[in-house]
Amino acid sequence: MTIRYDKTARNVLGGELEPCNLDPVTGFYRNGCCETGPEDVGQHTVCAVMTQAFLTFSMSVGNDLSTPRPEFDFPGLKPGDRWCLCAPRWKEALDAGVAPLVVLAATHEEMLAISPLGVLKDHAATSR
Repeated sequence: MTIRYDKTARNVLGGELEPCNLDPVTGFYRNGCCETGPEDVGQHTVCAVMTQAFLTFSMSVGNDLSTPRPEFDFPGLKPGDRWCLCAPRWKEALDAGVAPLVVLAATHEEMLAISPLGVLKDHAATSR
């Protein structure tokens, strides 16, 4: 499978947006990148590394990311998986003290409208 993405998209550091994850394939456009566009009303711009605390929190606020949903080709997430989260959900998790780590090079620059770079850097994941 060939994954195509917009090589002009920028990350929060000002560089080319890097892929977030291809296994499982993430992103609003399911191309592995946290790209966004007018139809992405959820702003799936944050490349986050899942934790059990975040997955439990997300389920508690009505977004079960752990349970596989084959009808949507969704395998369910587990701790350690990288996934393009909705920016407002990440901020909600931050406010609740359970924000997952962020992969800065794979997080779309639109996230800066929700959270300042300094806060994102404080929650930066290390490279794989």
